[in-house]
Amino acid sequence: MAKPAQGARYRGSIHDHPDFDPSQDAEALYSAMKGFGSDKEAILELITSRSNRQRQEICQSYKSLYGKDLIADLKYELTGKFERLIVGLMRPLAYCDAKEIKDAISGIGTDEKCLIEILASRTNEQIHQLVAAYKDAYERDLESDVIGDTSGHFQKMLVVLLQGTREEDDVVSEDLVQQDVQDLYEAGELKWGTDEAQFIYILGNRSKQHLRLVFDEYLKTTGKPIEASIRGELSGDFEKLMLAVVKCVRSTPEYFAERLFKAMKGLGTRDNTLIRIMVTRSELDMLDIREIFRTKYEKSLYSMIKNDTSGEYKKALLRLCGGDDDAAGQFFPEAAQVAYQMWELSAVSRVEMKGTVRPAGDFNPDADAKALRKAMKGLGTDEDAIINIITHRSNAQRQQIRQTFKSHFGRDLMADLKSEVSGDLARLILGLMMPPAHYDAKQLKKAMEGAGTDEKALIEILATRTNAEIHAINEAYKEDYHKSLEDALSSDTSGHFKRILISLATGNREEGAEDRDQAAEDAQEIADTPSGDKTSLETRFMTILCTRSYPHLRRVFQEFIKKTNYDVEHVIKKEMSGDVRDAFVAIVQSVKNKPLFFADKLYKSMKGAGTDEKTLTRVMVSRSETDLLNIRREFIEKYDKSLHQAIEGDTSGDFRKALLALCGGED
Repeated sequence: MAKPAQGARYRGSIHDHPDFDPSQDAEALYSAMKGFGSDKEAILELITSRSNRQRQEICQSYKSLYGKDLIADLKYELTGKFERLIVGLMRPLAYCDAKEIKDAISGIGTDEKCLIEILASRTNEQIHQLVAAYKDAYERDLESDVIGDTSGHFQKMLVVLLQGTREEDDVVSEDLVQQDVQDLYEAGELKWGTDEAQFIYILGNRSKQHLRLVFDEYLKTTGKPIEASIRGELSGDFEKLMLAVVKCVRSTPEYFAERLFKAMKGLGTRDNTLIRIMVTRSELDMLDIREIFRTKYEKSLYSMIKNDTSGEYKKALLRLCGGDDDAAGQFFPEAAQVAYQMWELSAVSRVEMKGTVRPAGDFNPDADAKALRKAMKGLGTDEDAIINIITHRSNAQRQQIRQTFKSHFGRDLMADLKSEVSGDLARLILGLMMPPAHYDAKQLKKAMEGAGTDEKALIEILATRTNAEIHAINEAYKEDYHKSLEDALSSDTSGHFKRILISLATGNREEGAEDRDQAAEDAQEIADTPSGDKTSLETRFMTILCTRSYPHLRRVFQEFIKKTNYDVEHVIKKEMSGDVRDAFVAIVQSVKNKPLFFADKLYKSMKGAGTDEKTLTRVMVSRSETDLLNIRREFIEKYDKSLHQAIEGDTSGDFRKALLALCGGED
């Protein structure tokens, strides 16, 4: 069993069994496998309640008592995924890793994901033990086998990682940090082509503490996270390996939480990945992985395993998991703080917001107006020309084109466009032609028109706009519909949900910095509300979430975690329901990371059967000049595919062309 660093708390889920007797355990396992069939329940109960060190002693006692190899007997008696899991637990960690890598490079094809996961995440000591175990088990040199099965820069980085020589000094030189930032920048963004050797040298050798500071400085210097540069400059398995290294530098438990989630989401389960991680992390950092998993994916690792697996295999995995973080009393303060840092470190205040649509250079409204008139004159319509002009001009430039069009031709450009284009493309193009406040006002009006109310659209707009944007929307609504937005909301909604929307629609959110003392009081105010007192809880949340500034609310959320060990979003989802819950969750997610909130909206608008074109259009139009570039980065980070790819696969025709033009590029 790997020992925690001196002074550190043990974060594994499996512990040494008290009153351990290896001979007694060996006899119990022999009895469980004797005769016809085997007692799988007894086997999993015993093996998952012993530490790896104790299991090695059981193997030795078994051989001494019966002259047989315990692992060979387990392989004979058990089958399938359950056998792979139990046998994996019986091997020392280094030998387990060695077996996984041997399987990954044996036969036809290579399991690059397995190689990446193991070599990107292990410490120097673990790498040295792995190399020795591979030599002992297979009488082969691991480095030679990896070189024989891989190629290019991917191979070079794997070989660097196999040396196990990453610096481990916690003392960091500020000058060297600045030099590494400059070297990475010059090797990628500033260079025609990419100097991969610099990326390999720095990411493969510098200490984790040093690299974290490099990543922070890189963001400040270049305006983009290191992950974005890696995606832009590298490709294939080499890109995936370097991204895995960065993730493990930032947080190894978060890397494994993400791997576990992806192993179980969607149709089918990647059992080899699930088994490998549950076996190898059970005595290292499973408690941290569990807490991050719960915070990041809004469900416990335990519940996802329970719903995604079956039989003895499920029972054994759940025992390795060690507890359900959705159950009372199963929360871990240290890991909660790690989970909080996931989004605090990437909070929007530290990243410059960038749109994908910028003012066109050499802008000529006269030429654009004439080109648009030509595209709509006569038989047929030149949709390509319309898309090309409108998606490559800023909103301010589009307003100039509208005015010029009327001056030249005595015609309303919006009316002409409405008569010439139709369907989803018309909604998109006409939306782009409206000033942002008038567009939002129209979306709010549509959400409240006719039978039923589109609460999701109301929440999305009112929960994410700034005070200035809200004030402009109120003016536009009054001007366009001769009614105040507040009156419209009052007529169309009710109860606490109505109160929340009206509060947001006033645009009176504080705009100052955080007040630490007040943040502690606000967190306590929410935390003190008795569970089950829904009305009081909703009122207290509204008072704070709808009025405090974003920087202040981020501090409130941190204080709330310190006081309760819950993420505030988790509490809202647990204690509230319906539109009130959805509104509060949207506010919290927007405060935490607004681009990620919109990335989720875009993903959900395109996933599954059918496309929610209204949401897709609304987000693409309203964020194209605000933060769509940031949304793109969050999208690929979370969903492992670019926004460009998602749009390309889920839409068609001229609508797709226009959306891709707004998207602004492939990541």
